[in-house]
Amino acid sequence: MIKYYTIPAPISLSSYIRFFWVLECELPTDQLYIHRTMADGCAEIFFHYNGVFDEIIENEKIEKSIASGISGPSQKFNRFRINKSFGMFGAYLYPFAIPKFFGVPTNELSNLMTDFVSLFGNEGKFLEEKMMLANDNQQRAAILSSFLEKRLLKDLPGTPEVFSSIHDIIQSRGLVNIEQLANQHFLSTRQFERKFKQFSGFNPKLYSRIIRFQTAISQYGNLNKSMTELAYDCGYYDQSHFIHDFKEFSGHHPKKYFSGKAEGTAWKDN
Repeated sequence: MIKYYTIPAPISLSSYIRFFWVLECELPTDQLYIHRTMADGCAEIFFHYNGVFDEIIENEKIEKSIASGISGPSQKFNRFRINKSFGMFGAYLYPFAIPKFFGVPTNELSNLMTDFVSLFGNEGKFLEEKMMLANDNQQRAAILSSFLEKRLLKDLPGTPEVFSSIHDIIQSRGLVNIEQLANQHFLSTRQFERKFKQFSGFNPKLYSRIIRFQTAISQYGNLNKSMTELAYDCGYYDQSHFIHDFKEFSGHHPKKYFSGKAEGTAWKDN
């Protein structure tokens, strides 16, 4: 049985963390669970506290994945598998949280998963151990919050104006005019795109496409709309454009995804 739920972030971190999340599964012996991550304009911190996934790469080859780390904003989908019960805890971050917490431009982590020990050495190893040994997920939320609050205090004050542009694109579901956003911040389009990519991971046009796709997959479970209605509701010009982006960012045809029978969607049904 799969269980997924969220935990609110503390007010002190809510400008950077959208929420904490938990994914757990009691898996029968010899049963295989496959998880699929999809293109996303936000980043995640994650910890496996019970079991560790293997990653399925090209030609169905299997590669050991990492126990904890940061997954940057992504324009692609990834597949993972495990054949035993598991538990994961994570934090869903706005993309500009990466430079604020970790001191590296967001675009350096785009489409990558980086383990905590590589980033922080012994400090990362100590955090990983504390998260693994915590009594429950409320304690994990407190441990990770304390760690990130300390990282935030070390950062220089000030919030670049481009943060609000990233917020605008997320809140508008990717339906914004890039030139107008640049003008709002008194920047040329080229200056705006350079700063935007530094803090979001991608150029504004690609980022808007990813957010529009995320809006589409959030309609999972809505069986009352046709593919054409979903496409228009999510800001696509036509159904073929919708199908093209959906397949690129998820690996699924939207009809298969919304049928509830697509690989890696079981956690959405709990």
